[in-house]
Amino acid sequence: MKPSFQMIFNAVALASIAALFWLHFGKSRERIAYVDSVKLLNGYQAMTDARKDYQAKATAWQSNVDTLLAEVQTAIQKYEKEAAGLSAKEKTLSQELIRTKQKQLADYQQAIAEKARQEDQRLTGDVLKQANSFLERYGKQHDFDIIFAANATGNIAYAEDYMDITELVLEQMNQEYGAPASAKPTTPVKPTSNPK
Repeated sequence: MKPSFQMIFNAVALASIAALFWLHFGKSRERIAYVDSVKLLNGYQAMTDARKDYQAKATAWQSNVDTLLAEVQTAIQKYEKEAAGLSAKEKTLSQELIRTKQKQLADYQQAIAEKARQEDQRLTGDVLKQANSFLERYGKQHDFDIIFAANATGNIAYAEDYMDITELVLEQMNQEYGAPASAKPTTPVKPTSNPK
């Protein structure tokens, strides 16, 4: 006997309903949590250290800019004082010197701005890699199916308080960051469970 279209349709429908039933009821409830990424990164000691490192470099770069700027200003002031007593050739040479110093200053400022951007990107990128790696390990250690990162733009509109694991993650991240290399990674801290 040849199966009819109706029999095939019923079999497919029954299989689909069984699959949906298993997917919905057969799997244990998903473990979902979130971290406040701004709070997490602002409280992470590695980010604090990276910012201090960047600030120290930025201060040195600004000091160099200030030195070059002072040289340009000194050359201009000297020229203005002595211009009346200079020959045409000396005026031209002094003006060239000033333009050269101004160009050096502008080139240095541009190079430093690019260097600062790259250094900020590098330092921030390194910290973000550390944080993402930690969150992945943390999620696996605690059997989370997903950990969302909430930020100031509000990609999580609402969540129950028990789902916010920011403080637990931050505490453990800072412990691991400050621990000697032989002690990493640390023993996991158990998150609060769903009260429902």
